Amino acid sequence: MSQELILASSSPRRRALLASLGLQFHVVPAELQEIPSPHEAAKDFVVRVAENKALLVGTRYPRAWVIGADTIVAVEGEILGKPRDREDAKRMLQRLADREHVVLTGYVLLNMAEGKKLRGVEETRVRINALEEREIEWYINTGEPFDKAGAYAIQGKGAFMVEWIEGSYTNVVGLPLCQLIRLFKDAGIGDIF
Repeated sequence: MSQELILASSSPRRRALLASLGLQFHVVPAELQEIPSPHEAAKDFVVRVAENKALLVGTRYPRAWVIGADTIVAVEGEILGKPRDREDAKRMLQRLADREHVVLTGYVLLNMAEGKKLRGVEETRVRINALEEREIEWYINTGEPFDKAGAYAIQGKGAFMVEWIEGSYTNVVGLPLCQLIRLFKDAGIGDIF
């Protein structure tokens, strides 16, 4: 890719996923509040936050291609972001146990100088096993849940609780690579490999 590529995220998981493609990119975290508006649909929320992240960084680097992304877990209409503390992590894990939920990632690719902005949202269904109290406590004690939407990491120790997924695995990790590459092609920058 001849133009600069920037990932507008501080997520080490997104960074690792993008790096796994062998792409050259910079990381410029976009720090902003991720709070859903009243009655805002989960899909609308993740796309709005992803777009705001991309715009925040894109105004500073208008000639670069900027990737913004946001991932949430939603169960029965309730949005689960990152847990605030141990009790919140426990509540989330109890809420997810023995049922399905969806992982949604909004993703945006923009270039301010070229006036291009492409976006999408990916949805993956996930089922979590029934969890015993001691399993939840053990998992919380690992420290892994605290910076993860829904309080678990499918790519880490949290994999023990995932019964099945339907859809994009990389979406659950935090960045749907297949769909992102499609955006690159749609934007006319398909020569990245």
